[in-house]
Amino acid sequence: MTSISGAGRFAPSPTSALHLGNLRTALLSWLFARSTGRAHHLRIEDLDTARVAAAVGVAAQQQADLAALGLDFDGAVVWQSQRLDAYRDAVTSLDTYPCYCTRREIAEASSAPHSALRPYPGTCLRLTAARRAELAASRPAALRVRAEGASSTIIDVLHGEVTGVVDDFVLLRNDGTPAYNLAVVVDDLFSGVDQVVRGDDLLESAPRQAWLAAALGGTAPVYAHVPLAVNAAGQRLAKRDGAVTLADLRGRGVTAAQVLTRVAASLDLAAPDEPVTPTDLLPRFDPTRLPRGPWVVA
Repeated sequence: MTSISGAGRFAPSPTSALHLGNLRTALLSWLFARSTGRAHHLRIEDLDTARVAAAVGVAAQQQADLAALGLDFDGAVVWQSQRLDAYRDAVTSLDTYPCYCTRREIAEASSAPHSALRPYPGTCLRLTAARRAELAASRPAALRVRAEGASSTIIDVLHGEVTGVVDDFVLLRNDGTPAYNLAVVVDDLFSGVDQVVRGDDLLESAPRQAWLAAALGGTAPVYAHVPLAVNAAGQRLAKRDGAVTLADLRGRGVTAAQVLTRVAASLDLAAPDEPVTPTDLLPRFDPTRLPRGPWVVA
């Protein structure tokens, strides 16, 4: 095993129980980190749920499910809701400007194809002082970083070189909540995370996050964007797809150990009925031999 000073992380949002796809990504994150001698951290991304009391209970259940699979973590759990000052401090070192645009206005102004990462057309960057004052009196502002269309390239273990254009993305929403792209980068730098393993639906966001890491004086991590779990219709797996959480499966007599075997088999790391532990999988783990397509959970 090659030993590397650094860390990986698994970072669920406490909105619902972890399903098989989440657990598969958690196992992969653990394997990537442990196989390279890295620490492995757990972060609870609760910015959108910080005021919801149920989030604490959901996060506790998520941690119990991860432990039931035999996945361990190093250091204290990081809660994003407890790090608001760190995000706001980070913003002060960046070149930013207020944005008063609504989502509808951005969609109407942009000619880019429909995408969750639709480039911001720079509307508020070009406002006159008078117009900015007029808007400020009528609606709250988000805060955007001035990226000036920079190009950013990341290296992904599974996808190779990925280059993207960095638009002036939001750092703080108009209610003051730190945006996802800001929070994850600040947290990764804070925790010494230099390896990010997550679903490949987030691959497009990696270049802008790498750019932001550099803008904050850090270094972008090595990425591994892994295939998602999908249902029979090819849609991203969700709790509505039936018995896909540990609790649901436990109700059908399926143990956590059997779930781990099922997940490991989907990665070609175990036979369908072979009892395994995460440690058993370490000597078998080779990122270059991982399945590249989505896992269809029937």
